[in-house]
Amino acid sequence: MLYDCRSLADRDRGIAAAIEAVKNGELVVLPTDTVYGIGADAFTPYAVKALLDAKGRGRQMPPPVLVGSRHTLDGLVFMLPKAARELADAFWPGALTIVVEHAPSLQWDLGDTGGTVAVRMPLHPVALEVLRETGPMAVSSANKTGQPAAVTAAEAQEQLGYAVRLYLEAGECPDPVPSTIVDLTGEVPKVLRDGAVPLEKLRDVVPDIIGPDQEP
Repeated sequence: MLYDCRSLADRDRGIAAAIEAVKNGELVVLPTDTVYGIGADAFTPYAVKALLDAKGRGRQMPPPVLVGSRHTLDGLVFMLPKAARELADAFWPGALTIVVEHAPSLQWDLGDTGGTVAVRMPLHPVALEVLRETGPMAVSSANKTGQPAAVTAAEAQEQLGYAVRLYLEAGECPDPVPSTIVDLTGEVPKVLRDGAVPLEKLRDVVPDIIGPDQEP
């Protein structure tokens, strides 16, 4: 089922159906500010496994987690590093993913994470509306592994088909650049993947951050 969120009536129906599907442990495709994502409830292990299966991935490539508010981050981590807080305050919602150590008490299984989680708050009204009702979602790019990332829900549907319960279409992604990923689990913050937020802007907030090719 594909809902066109560019129509007000379809948008309301689609968002309500997506929230219900996620709470029932089913997969949905939703727009973000980078590319379209395939998402599942982060706390439902069989749903996360279905997400990895739909993409053709194993547990060694755990999905990132999207959140609907900045405060949700505090509930996912044992202790939030100062640099992580500053980066989230500066760039969320937006195309910055931060890798932090998650709280050991969390009842989730995202795959072989080594006790860490990659978290982002996307700058897209449809995604945020869904996330604020569902809570944290495991979300990966809505494509088969090795295939191009989908920039519309229709493209995602061509690749993922009936593995996904419903698709939320919001038109073509205006700027399909992947998010920048910063690892904050070590002594020195490090960019793992260059993306939409350039290193210079990150250094305006956290001056000692290093690039992907640098050693601490």
